[in-house]
Amino acid sequence: MSHDVNVLVKHPHRRLNPLTGEWVLVSPHRTQRPWQGIQEEIVQSARPPYDSNCYLCPGNRRSGGQQNPDYADTFVFTNDFPALLPDTPADSLAAGPLFQAEAESGICKVICFSPRHDLSVPQMTMAAVTRVVEVWKDEYEQFQRIPDIGYVQIFENKGAIMGCSNPHPHCQIWASSSIPPIVALEQRNQCKYMESSGNPMLLDYLERELEQEVRLVYRNAHFAVVVPFWAVWPFEAMILPSQHCPSIDRFSREQIRCFADAYRELTRAYDRVFDCEFPYTAGIHQAPTTAESHEHWQFHMHFYPPLLRSAIVRKFMVGYEMLAGAQRDITPESAAEILRRALEQ
Repeated sequence: MSHDVNVLVKHPHRRLNPLTGEWVLVSPHRTQRPWQGIQEEIVQSARPPYDSNCYLCPGNRRSGGQQNPDYADTFVFTNDFPALLPDTPADSLAAGPLFQAEAESGICKVICFSPRHDLSVPQMTMAAVTRVVEVWKDEYEQFQRIPDIGYVQIFENKGAIMGCSNPHPHCQIWASSSIPPIVALEQRNQCKYMESSGNPMLLDYLERELEQEVRLVYRNAHFAVVVPFWAVWPFEAMILPSQHCPSIDRFSREQIRCFADAYRELTRAYDRVFDCEFPYTAGIHQAPTTAESHEHWQFHMHFYPPLLRSAIVRKFMVGYEMLAGAQRDITPESAAEILRRALEQ
């Protein structure tokens, strides 16, 4: 069953995110209103291949005092200022039902994608991006073998407006003892869906998206890029495998290559939309590393970019969205069409 796209692009309506159970208000008629908001300056200064002041470049000393090796492709190190620590005491911190707290332990790592300071994923070679995905797989498998780790969150912040303090291409891994709230919500809803349908939710979802094609941005032999039907951010996207795959440790060599290709193509499309280094927060959601079966899980990668109308106009979550619920003006179908056109350039 498919929706009447003509109705969806003309009239205000709500869309359900089945992963979280949350609704988003879509108001396509509001794209006609004039924009009188903030106009920020574009900062597009060229970066050198090597920056002697960058704490992530090869051979440089990091903020914590450690010196980087002269690495040639990827470089992984334990975060010098981690949000989680492996030796956190397990004492109870509860002080009644209104003041609950629990100890949380974990390990935080940083992965430099490349020794080149001036590159990001869309400018890197396929071989270099493939190497990044291989490292993600290796790190996930290593964390699987640590008994106190329950979940491995791999994420990338790109751009100063996303809080990224260093433009050197890199990502982070926060491996925690508990399963984070958003992931736990996705896990619960995927489990409920599989119990009722017998299939992984996102595998069924992608099948419907491939039939309709209106929100499809890119696909290859093993992965597809879509703007989710329930997207909140203007150019939000997801990368989804076309076969059942709960976590990255199940990837074959060909799947690693195809995932790297989808990742690179989506970020190339982003950069072409507004002719800028497109900022975003991206992250992988996949099965926890706990011992239970997680066959209801389907690996996927979220992309949440803030740009709205141009390289200098971004979307803020304010007003109704902070107080009531998520809302967007540009429809997911329109956003997907813009990204598809960008890939054709």
